[in-house]
Amino acid sequence: MNIKKAVEQHIEMENFFTGGLCIRSQKNASGKMAQPDESTIRKQKELEQIAEEVKKCRKCEIGSTRKNAVAGEGNPNARIMFIGEAPGADEDAQGRPFVGRAGQLLDRIIAAMRLSREDVFIGNILKSRPPENRTPKAEEIINCLPYLQKQIEIIKPEIIVALGAYAAQTLLETTKPIGQLRGHFFDYYTGLGKPPIKLLATFHPAYLLRNYTVESRQKVWEDMKTVLAALDLPVPK
Repeated sequence: MNIKKAVEQHIEMENFFTGGLCIRSQKNASGKMAQPDESTIRKQKELEQIAEEVKKCRKCEIGSTRKNAVAGEGNPNARIMFIGEAPGADEDAQGRPFVGRAGQLLDRIIAAMRLSREDVFIGNILKSRPPENRTPKAEEIINCLPYLQKQIEIIKPEIIVALGAYAAQTLLETTKPIGQLRGHFFDYYTGLGKPPIKLLATFHPAYLLRNYTVESRQKVWEDMKTVLAALDLPVPK
C-alpha cells in the first residue's frame, strides 16, 4: 500500500468535508460585483414568479400545514442544481432550502468544490414540509414536481445532482436503490425534443450525518469530483 498516497487522499477528503478549500469569488476582474445581463434578469423574474406561485399553492394538505413555502434559491444561470427530497423543520421555519445541519454540510461540500451557494441552485422535489418529515405522498409529488420542472427549464443547468434516493428515484422514475444509482450519470429530459441534462445521484447530506464514515464520505467526494471534471472545472488535489 502506498502510505503517502493514502495520507494525501485522506487529507483531501477531510478538506472536502470541512470546507478547507477556498470559495471562488463572485467579483469580476475590476474587483466589483458583476452586473446581471438581460437574460439573467429575465430568468430571475421567472424564478421569482414561480416562488410566488409556490407560496399561494394549496393543492394539497402540506400547503396548509407548512409555516413557509421553500421554493429554492440560487443562481439563475447555475451550471449545477442540487435537488433534495423536501424541506425539514429548519427550512420550513426560514423558507430557505438546506439550512439545517444537513444544509450546513452541503454548504461545506459546495465550498470544497470551490463554489458557493451563489454559484449553484438548491431546491427540493417538494416545496413544503410534510408533517413530521414523513415520506411525500404521490399526490404531493404530482402537484409539486411541475414547479421544479419549470425551474430546471428556466435555469438549464448542465448537471443535476440528486441528493438521496428519493430525489434520484423521482427524477429518474425508477425504484433502484441509491447504492445502484450513485456515481453514474443519467439523462434527465425536460420534454420531448429537448436535449437531456446530465443527472448524477449521490448520498443525501442527512444520510452522511447518520453514517459519517470514511467510506460514505469518500463516495460523495468521488461523486463531486466527477461533477467538477464533467464541467471542466478544477478538481481539488
